[in-house]
Amino acid sequence: MSREGWKSTKERVNAAFTPQRGGTAGYYVDWVIMLLIAANVVAVALETVDPLYEQYGPLFYWFEVASVAIFTVEYVGRIWSCTARDGFEHPVFGRVKFARRPMLIVDLLAILPFFLGPLLPADLRFLRALRLFRFFRLFKLARYSESMLAFSHVFHRKKADLVVAFSVTLILLVVSSSLMYFVETAAQPEEFGSIPETLWWGVITLTTVGYGDVTPVTPLGRVFGGIVAMLGIGLFGLPASILASGFIEERLEKGSGADYCPHCGERLE
Repeated sequence: MSREGWKSTKERVNAAFTPQRGGTAGYYVDWVIMLLIAANVVAVALETVDPLYEQYGPLFYWFEVASVAIFTVEYVGRIWSCTARDGFEHPVFGRVKFARRPMLIVDLLAILPFFLGPLLPADLRFLRALRLFRFFRLFKLARYSESMLAFSHVFHRKKADLVVAFSVTLILLVVSSSLMYFVETAAQPEEFGSIPETLWWGVITLTTVGYGDVTPVTPLGRVFGGIVAMLGIGLFGLPASILASGFIEERLEKGSGADYCPHCGERLE
């Protein structure tokens, strides 16, 4: 096949594996992949029912083999044809750059447990737990869902602000847990025996869940715990406000005709 022929083939393969951009062939490819992902999620859930797994174990196994074969062809096809895209023309570095994209990492994680299983210790419980990693295939649906793509775009756009918000929350968690340890450890050495143990109290208090299994009993500890709980309401509302502003910006740009890459969420120029 000539060089132009290879290039044309890559462009068709790349278009077929790019949601909403592959024409009629891409439309059917999208639906096959989405239905297969949904069927895999159902299969993973049913495998946890022991009677079903004991009776239909071989059927589950061969369905997994067929699914992995299709997902592997999809992954390899995306990597092979990505050199037809602008910015990924280099046969080696272009493919490495493309493979580092979030959705391509999800694609890899969706098939990797199947290939790693035979190489890992044959402990039945461990291998069964490994099968649960197939739920990564559910995240592949994000590529085909407009709402999930919108969330990916917003998260990509606001990641710097979200990092700051979560960093401040983490700092408050450590500081508040440390202070509560010094306040309560004398009164409750079993519940507040160390700062790492007190971190559990900090998490459930800052998130305002409040299970009640670990609570301060000293007056100072209760006052401090109330202050931390109120701070948690504001801090955990901060990421929600950041995402809300991102969705508003997304809607405005969508109305202006802006488009985004389905693999990484970057705006297409």
